[in-house]
Amino acid sequence: MVFLPDESRSLPPPPLLNKGSVWLGFAGWISALLDNAFNRRPIFGAGIHRQVLFATLGCVVGYHLVKRAEYVHAKVDRELCEYIRHHPEDFRRSTGKKRIGQLLEDFQPVR
Repeated sequence: MVFLPDESRSLPPPPLLNKGSVWLGFAGWISALLDNAFNRRPIFGAGIHRQVLFATLGCVVGYHLVKRAEYVHAKVDRELCEYIRHHPEDFRRSTGKKRIGQLLEDFQPVR
């Protein structure tokens, strides 16, 4: 299975700074700091290039995961809209508004 099929190109791209890229970028940076701590190096001072690399990798992976999630959600939305279009009798608009008392059954406490 391909990570993103060609039909996903028709979707608009997600913003570069989205929830997934920020969180995974932060997780990548924290993993570089933990690597420094476990190897008894100065936490912030050693391996700045690794910190930048891990944070960048996290951002890229997060961006592509959000892009894939948006594709999957768009695919499900398209299938649901197609189903609704082919079966309009199952999705008729209600003719009148019902009050909440008409929708719920009478409450009978059980003792």
